[in-house]
Amino acid sequence: MTSVPIEVFTAGAVDVIPDRGLRDKLALGRSLRVKLGIDPSRPDLTLGHTVVLRKLRQFQDAGHTAVLIVGDFTGRVGDPSGRSDTRPMLTEKEADANARTYLEQAGLVLDLDRAEVRRNSEWLGSLGSDGLIRLASAATVAQMLEREDFRARYQQGHPLSVVELLYPLLQGYDSVAIEADVELGGTDQTFNLLMGREVQRAYGQEPQVVLTTPLIEGLDGVRKMSKSLDNYVGLTEPPDDQFGKLMSIPDGLIAKYELLCTDLGPEDHVRVLAGLADGSIHPNVEKRRMARAIVDLYHGPGAGVRAEARFDQVFKRHELPPDISEVTLPSDVVREGTIWLARALVTAGLASSNAEARRSIAQGAVRIDGEQVTDPEVELSPEQLIGKVVQVGKRRFARIAGVV
Repeated sequence: MTSVPIEVFTAGAVDVIPDRGLRDKLALGRSLRVKLGIDPSRPDLTLGHTVVLRKLRQFQDAGHTAVLIVGDFTGRVGDPSGRSDTRPMLTEKEADANARTYLEQAGLVLDLDRAEVRRNSEWLGSLGSDGLIRLASAATVAQMLEREDFRARYQQGHPLSVVELLYPLLQGYDSVAIEADVELGGTDQTFNLLMGREVQRAYGQEPQVVLTTPLIEGLDGVRKMSKSLDNYVGLTEPPDDQFGKLMSIPDGLIAKYELLCTDLGPEDHVRVLAGLADGSIHPNVEKRRMARAIVDLYHGPGAGVRAEARFDQVFKRHELPPDISEVTLPSDVVREGTIWLARALVTAGLASSNAEARRSIAQGAVRIDGEQVTDPEVELSPEQLIGKVVQVGKRRFARIAGVV
């Protein structure tokens, strides 16, 4: 185990509870069991998810045991944190499929070969009625209603299921099952993490230390990064997409993204904050450095520089990128001699669904050889597409090679 200053672990953190808790745990001189739970409610991870994953990696690199719990059991219930309504329950099949994808993407940040990866169905699935009753006795209804979102829904007469009240206890029992010393989570998880301390006490364990990390705003600069709000950077997105999206963030987020999403470090963060404040650092120059650093993390050294060059080619010199992929459309896209453009976009990999394609066209984000198309129902002959460059938004291009 490597001796690492406590400041490494607390850099960028919001709260450490109790105040001296982490210092006392580190003073034990042994490898700590550091827990992070992720519920597979959606199949993809965003840059926002990496903030807490990177914090877990810091503990892992210092020789502590990173315990990654995939909530395949709790994920079927759905975390009620921040919800104003009851979340639809996932099926076991949906939770399992999402869990597999989560692990693949978490491996871009964590060394999964050195991590302890567990699924909480291991212990929650066999808890039984006696075990559930004992667990439920660890907290009171009054304690649960101290939670702001629960209290608001109860006072407003909105549905609040007993299952949702049990959720923090189930998550807390994860800490008992793996004997957590430290639990990490975003600030939206504070109530659940603190409940883990209560549950551990009820089962005779030393309570874990809680360390929370910030939630990062998405590309709009206002709301939490989220796929549902379309203000996200996905971990597995192509480097050009990542770079272009990162160049669109408000200048006020540059330093925060660098601190929480790159390896540039807290000392560099102080320098950048001062430089942006006094004008000695130009925001555009620093934003480019931040974007290059993040792209390199997920696509390898040099990927950021190459993405930057293509970004400049398209946006500064208004040229087409040199490596436009060629796509051959299957013959079944042709119906009665014409091709519905929205379906062609999906088939060419330029949109994830017909609905997204129609929306992009209606918003004026689609061009064929530079000519804007705005009718989402437009149908074209194959000759009007073959050999043409189709562009969606600012970063997605494909040349239609033919129809076979």
